[in-house]
Amino acid sequence: MTDNLEKKLEELCKEKGMRVTEQRRIILKILSDSPDHPNAEELHRRVVRLAPSISIATVYRTMNTLESYGLIERHIFADGRARYEAGGSEHHDHLVNVETDEIIEFRCDEIEELQKKIADEHGFDIVGHRFEIYVRAKKRR
Repeated sequence: MTDNLEKKLEELCKEKGMRVTEQRRIILKILSDSPDHPNAEELHRRVVRLAPSISIATVYRTMNTLESYGLIERHIFADGRARYEAGGSEHHDHLVNVETDEIIEFRCDEIEELQKKIADEHGFDIVGHRFEIYVRAKKRR
């Protein structure tokens, strides 16, 4: 992503009273620069390129801490592994390719409106949701 998101995440950490250690800063940088939704092991592989002394345990602890402060989002897709993305971005949903594990972010106002309509019909206000569509490439005929 951008340095802008990295700075925004650091500011949010400070606002929430969370120390921004060098290790956390590096992990935040790698996550904010990630075009995908890495799991902890993949994130660790990327982190050690910049800071070889950061252990996988540190990555797991940091991700848990960042998630508890609402700074990142954890997703568990069909493969069952936790995957992460930087929080604070505009709401979006996900297409998950079950053949390649590629995750495509999208936003559809019609889907958002339909969800609101359904909640209204049942007497509810939406306080949050996640929408994932699992896909595979169309077979050629």
